[in-house]
Amino acid sequence: MKRNKTSETGAHIREKRRALAHDRWKRRASAIAWYGLLAEVFFLPLSPSVATVALLVGIAGTALRFYVDKEFHFRHLRFDVPAVLFVAVSGLSVLSSPDRGFSFYNYYNLVGVYVLTYLLIGQNVREPGQMKSILRMACAAAVIVLLYGYYQFLFGIDISSMKWVDGDAFPELRKRVFSTWENPNILAGYLDIIICLAFGLFMKCRDRERRILLGAFMIAAAACLAMTYARGACLVIAVILAGYGVLRDRRVLVACILVVAILFVLDPMLYERITSVFTKVDTSTEMRLAFWESTVAMIQDHPFLGIGWGAYWMVYPEYDFYLQGANVLIVHAHNIYLNYMAEIGIPGAVAFFWFFFGTMIMALRTHFPEMPVRKLRGAFRWERLWTDWEESDILAGLSQGIGLAVLSVALNGLTDDLLFNIPSSMLLWMIAALAGVLSCMSPQKTAAEKKAGGNEFLARFRATAVQNAKEAKDKVQGKVEAKVHGMLYRETPVEPEGADRKASDAKPTAPAADVAPEPVKAADAPEAPQKTLDPMDELAEEVRKALEQRKQEEEAAEAEAAAKETAAAPKGEVEAETPASEPEQEGADTAGSAEDAASPEPDRPEQTEQTELTEEKAETAGKPEDGEKAEKKAEEKKKAKEADSHEENERDIKGDH
Repeated sequence: MKRNKTSETGAHIREKRRALAHDRWKRRASAIAWYGLLAEVFFLPLSPSVATVALLVGIAGTALRFYVDKEFHFRHLRFDVPAVLFVAVSGLSVLSSPDRGFSFYNYYNLVGVYVLTYLLIGQNVREPGQMKSILRMACAAAVIVLLYGYYQFLFGIDISSMKWVDGDAFPELRKRVFSTWENPNILAGYLDIIICLAFGLFMKCRDRERRILLGAFMIAAAACLAMTYARGACLVIAVILAGYGVLRDRRVLVACILVVAILFVLDPMLYERITSVFTKVDTSTEMRLAFWESTVAMIQDHPFLGIGWGAYWMVYPEYDFYLQGANVLIVHAHNIYLNYMAEIGIPGAVAFFWFFFGTMIMALRTHFPEMPVRKLRGAFRWERLWTDWEESDILAGLSQGIGLAVLSVALNGLTDDLLFNIPSSMLLWMIAALAGVLSCMSPQKTAAEKKAGGNEFLARFRATAVQNAKEAKDKVQGKVEAKVHGMLYRETPVEPEGADRKASDAKPTAPAADVAPEPVKAADAPEAPQKTLDPMDELAEEVRKALEQRKQEEEAAEAEAAAKETAAAPKGEVEAETPASEPEQEGADTAGSAEDAASPEPDRPEQTEQTELTEEKAETAGKPEDGEKAEKKAEEKKKAKEADSHEENERDIKGDH
């Protein structure tokens, strides 16, 4: 027994140790993946090689996390399908390359890095609070890039040997900063992305401290962008901000105009450089036009699989219409749309731009609930910058900034291929993954829409149809109730007392002159259009007629009751009266017959009873000696008739029920 207890205790302890070790490995895997992600975000603009190492560490941590943590499942983002199609078609394009070995090496190195970056961000960022850490790393790296750019501009750097400027067109231009990037145009594209992200956060932020800081950061980035003298990037960011100002907020347009005017005043060379796009053509513009012409010819000859991934520099000499064999290496077409269609074919380009523009539209349409606006507080305090920044503001601003950033890449791609640069492409796939994550965090989709498979159009159509049907039902029900109410409670004209008696005394063939003629019916009126009544009108009319008939019966019953009371009043004075003479009896008989003729319903039992009582009274008055006996007989007959009439009324009531 002691051995069994000891073995059970040892097994329990070992089970607890395994559980604790398992939890430690889950935390370690999560930490490795997360810190690898942050390191890639920080080192991507500064050192691409270090960022690649950090990416591999983060992917290793993510794989370990999938293996160790059974609750950590793979998450599908919205545009995974076009991303997979792009990877597959670009891999097939290697088969059409003139150097398949080089294209395959270039393919799995570059596309592998892009896909791994997309997976690292998309699988590990699952909480809104993680966005703050990512923004801190990106902001710190951007500040270092800006400071190094200012250093290059202030202390000078000769770029005459780098052939980034046409010396004949711009002889005074000798400084174009590129900071930690390889080219001023690449740096300008990166600064456009950074400015768009900061602008999105600026527009969604409602605290004065953060707005001041973000505004100063955007001005510093705009000044560094001006130091690159990249015409296309400067025009792109100006168009984006000015367009936003026209469509959303005019204050943005005014601020954009002021900043551009100040930069032009401080640097006349920048003004000359920007306006040269519309006034004169330099060698840079001529070369781009020649590259585009050659690239279109490549697309026509290789429309499906293209010329091979990364093989543009090998195929271009065959389509050289401008340089004519000059010892110059042309590595891309200076246009992302033409370059992708030439290298991976039209199907691959369609898949990529489906992913590209779909991400942009998704980011711009992703919304988060807005919190109530807080009042501006007193003094400026630095500790407020990150302590109480609402997560909804960060997510909404980041989503809008990503949408504008992808738009800036799309516009810059018209005149330059920014995605040919490896860090630029990694940055694009990183923000695309962040856009997918933000779409998953957005509460705009209801549970019913998710259950229906995410078909927003059908869900909206169904909700609209139900709402319209409900409104139509309420309208019809209201009209029917109003019409029935009007027909049931229609007021009839009140006739003066005695009008019924005059109408009954009058002959139908010869109406009295003092009686007003009946109104002409609608059927007798000439050329009166007959309207077909709907069922509700007919029902209301029948109910009204039934109510009028019931009212007439009640009035007749009241008249009969009054007549009975009048007949029963002289009953105590019959013994004291003298017998009437024959002429008086005849007059009484004549009056009784006239009353019988004037009554509208002579066959009613109450009127017959009244007539018999009158006759009995007359007989009793004619024979005074037998008065008591006659009265007794009359009372007995009256009681018997009342009993009979009571039974008939009961039978009528039962029959009505």
